[in-house]
Amino acid sequence: MKTKLTLPLLLLLLLLPAAAFAAPDFTGLQPALDAMSGDRIKHHIAVLASDEFEGRAPGSAGEEKTVAYLRGALAASGLQPGNPDGTWTQDVPIVGITSKTTSSVAVGGQVMALEYINDIVAISRRTTPVTDVKDSDVVFVGYGVQAPEYGWDDFKGVDVRGKTVVMLINDPAIPDPKDATKLDPDMFKGRAMTYYGRWTYKYEKATELGAAACLVVHETEPAAYPWAVVVGSWGRENFDLRRPDGNASRVAVEAWITLETAQKLCAAAGQDFAALKKAALSRDFRPVALGAKASFHVENTVRDVASRNVIGLIPGSDPKLKDEYIVVTAHWDHIGRDPRLPGDQIFNGALDNASGTATVLEMARALAALPVAPKRSFLFTFVTAEEQGLLGSKYYAENPLYAADRTLADLNIDGSNPYGLVSDVEIVGYGNSTIDDLAHAVAASEGRTIVPDVNPQRGSFYRSDHFEFAKVGIPAFYAGAGKKFIGRPDGWGQQKSDEYIAHDYHKPSDHVKPDWTYDGMVQNGSFLLKIGWLASEGDKWPEWKPGAEFKARRDAMLRDK
Repeated sequence: MKTKLTLPLLLLLLLLPAAAFAAPDFTGLQPALDAMSGDRIKHHIAVLASDEFEGRAPGSAGEEKTVAYLRGALAASGLQPGNPDGTWTQDVPIVGITSKTTSSVAVGGQVMALEYINDIVAISRRTTPVTDVKDSDVVFVGYGVQAPEYGWDDFKGVDVRGKTVVMLINDPAIPDPKDATKLDPDMFKGRAMTYYGRWTYKYEKATELGAAACLVVHETEPAAYPWAVVVGSWGRENFDLRRPDGNASRVAVEAWITLETAQKLCAAAGQDFAALKKAALSRDFRPVALGAKASFHVENTVRDVASRNVIGLIPGSDPKLKDEYIVVTAHWDHIGRDPRLPGDQIFNGALDNASGTATVLEMARALAALPVAPKRSFLFTFVTAEEQGLLGSKYYAENPLYAADRTLADLNIDGSNPYGLVSDVEIVGYGNSTIDDLAHAVAASEGRTIVPDVNPQRGSFYRSDHFEFAKVGIPAFYAGAGKKFIGRPDGWGQQKSDEYIAHDYHKPSDHVKPDWTYDGMVQNGSFLLKIGWLASEGDKWPEWKPGAEFKARRDAMLRDK
């Protein structure tokens, strides 16, 4: 659990004048900052998000073109191959799985066929040709959370082995006892999502407890995206890391169901979904058997996918510090194309994440052109298969090319700012690490303010590649552009963000827009370069702050070094 900030302390931090932070020295970095070019970023995005790259799906012709483009751009910018074996790439063994699933539930004397897309999206990540779950007892398990630090256990010792568990998305939304219109800040971080709320946790918990199938109930607000995003992401080929056991240890069926489907299922079982959901907000909640039997027949088409992370290296200039590393990440992949769609079938992923990839490419070019390199080494790392569960970053974190105990930090971009200059910086996961202190110093030098994630309920800290570095203990930093756009009225930035989520996120419409500007992307890249520079030149490594959930891993790593 990250450090809690009381409202007075938070306001103090946000309102501290620039003079409260020592003015950082960017003299050695200034040529790189001056060299940052919006036109180059624009060109990279136009290429990567073009139809020719077919949505940049791992294992596709689009991957081949993307990897070749990234290698060429890094080499032309003067970087060295980032793999110690002398190549530009790290092989990431992935398995592609296309599931054709039929699902039904026998309940109340009738059989409910669950219609694919309209009612359910279900897959099996097991690499066997056929997976069957027959007549599995269906149990509603609330939010599916076991969180001892909150005194919370939705299972209460009930054996769910071989059963189909139905779970609510996000964390238990516990009202604040002092103000029922708000969430209790002492329970599951209040309004902010914890990892317990992520769908990945739900399936991991179902696996741990031996369930046969796990159905997560989709609701747009707590999920932070509409049902169409689930269908677009899950209703096609899915990917996972190739594991020795072929994922036989994972829960057999992982599925999302619509809210309406959950309501119908509960009604057929003589239960009221709304009442069950309300009951799940109590520590006293116990699993509710629905008196139903679920069956799933999954036919998998499986292929091995030889995907790659692309990595460029700028060696440090200090002989004593050059074997210490700062990693800068962006995921190059997107969703590819879906030939089943009428009209536009290509998910170009212009904002997500051609924009972040392009910004990091320009950061690398600018930094490599410095007459004297930073003291410590920089790894510019473009990871694969983020859209399929952070697989590229997970593989790197589990198989680092450079030792984790020599890696100071990961700085991540997932979506750069196409709307213009801002006067604030939004830090996702604010309060976790001392990288925030570097960010404060940089923001103060620019006359900008730092704000915590304004939509913490979306769980963004757990949804991008920095999280995999954090999970192994490496301090990780993920910031958005902010919402206060210079020359725009209050609320305009949030409106643009909401419009993107509603209309373009994980949809074929994520194209380059005619009203995009690229000065905000330069601002983003320059901000991260400054943070990286301070970390590189400083005497102290970034650290997790007391109470951060990843601190113990880092402490153990450095203690055993």
